[in-house]
Amino acid sequence: MAAVTLPTWPVVITTALVDSINPCAIGVLVIMIATLLKLSKDKKKMLAIGSIYITTVFITYLAAGFGLLTFIQKFPGISIYLGWTVGVIVILMGLIEIKDFFWHGKWISLQIPAKHAKTIMNKINNLTIGGSVFLGMFVAAVELPCTGGPYLAITTALAKIGMSWNVFWMMVIYNFIFVLPLIVIMMMVYFGVNPDKIKNWKDDKKRWMRLFTGLLLIGLGVLLILFANGVIHLSVG
Repeated sequence: MAAVTLPTWPVVITTALVDSINPCAIGVLVIMIATLLKLSKDKKKMLAIGSIYITTVFITYLAAGFGLLTFIQKFPGISIYLGWTVGVIVILMGLIEIKDFFWHGKWISLQIPAKHAKTIMNKINNLTIGGSVFLGMFVAAVELPCTGGPYLAITTALAKIGMSWNVFWMMVIYNFIFVLPLIVIMMMVYFGVNPDKIKNWKDDKKRWMRLFTGLLLIGLGVLLILFANGVIHLSVG
């Protein structure tokens, strides 16, 4: 069977767009902004701390992605096994997300653990500029059950292409798209939109976010397995 070549940029951008509709990161930012507005009506302070938080999430995820790329490239022999392993994990994560569309809260769910959510709330209630850096790093780490699947799949696939400026910019653009909804939400609140309306919209659409994410994860998992077996190739050109 002849191998199929897929254009890499559309795959990366589509995955990033779906991954960016992330209830965990959006929910934390909405809570943070609402809390800041409650403690102080200083929107410039809200903008500064929110920007630091978003930048920290961006840098943390970007660094993690480059770390994984470097690891895979140092041990190229594991790529096929890693591709299969990650593919199966991503498919399972997709099935869990689809399950939550129908039965959210039953059995296992991809969400921030309760003990970590409590830590986040404690930090939000006493937030400073330094605290927002810690919060961004902490949230980026603990929300991986929600967001790790698409990013892990894309990073594993890009690792087989090899490090280049194209791959570098793909990683940068992916992570910018990932935090773009957070930037949009922050600017909407800065210009007068009530954070409660955004939170209510997010809660109302959460089921559909999970469904679309689940379908994407299953598709990515299958593509990654085919990619690991040489059936599909990605073209950087």
